Amino acid sequence: MQPCTGQAQLHIRRYQHPTDYAERFTEMKQYTEQRDADSPDQIWLLQHHDVLTQGQAGKPEHIIVPSDIPVVQSDRGGQVTWHGPGQLVIYFMLDLNRLGWNVRGLVSFAEQLMIDLAAKYHIQAYAKKDAPGVYVNEAKIGSLGFKIRRGRSYHGLALNIDCDLRGFHTINPCGYQGLEMVRFCDLCSDYPHFEQLCDDAIAYFQQHPQFTECRVTNV
Repeated sequence: MQPCTGQAQLHIRRYQHPTDYAERFTEMKQYTEQRDADSPDQIWLLQHHDVLTQGQAGKPEHIIVPSDIPVVQSDRGGQVTWHGPGQLVIYFMLDLNRLGWNVRGLVSFAEQLMIDLAAKYHIQAYAKKDAPGVYVNEAKIGSLGFKIRRGRSYHGLALNIDCDLRGFHTINPCGYQGLEMVRFCDLCSDYPHFEQLCDDAIAYFQQHPQFTECRVTNV
């Protein structure tokens, strides 16, 4: 990541129940379009109801098995992915200019967050230069995709905890045929559930030197 060059007030919103993808997509897009230089950065931690989201350059042929899972067109980078209960989704509404980050810095921060959360539970995860996300033994445990508008980010990452993998079986995850997905529950017996991993992620943000006055709201 780039050196710390700026600080930002951070509002963290934690959803206690699964929430609709399309509603959150519209809300974070509107916040990004309407915010100004004084608007606080926001982090949202949540689970979605079952949904397939198609990235900006997504190809329909990567949905390989028809199902009743809704498909939502998104404006993030990347191809198709699945979201649902048992998966921690974190959305990053950050002013990159104020923080002094570029897109690579944002991606590296998100990947390192997932690696460090996994390491807390003795899972050795890693990032790849040519395939964004986080992996364990070549299986993908965490995905990411962002949209940058006027130097401000939205969308974020998804980390598999104990989700049902059948949604991934209907697609080529992130556009990769045969890519295996893996979860925390596959890798350790005493794995963290959603609430615990949210606590871990919140503590991670609170300890970061560039985020000040971290305010947490449960909704």
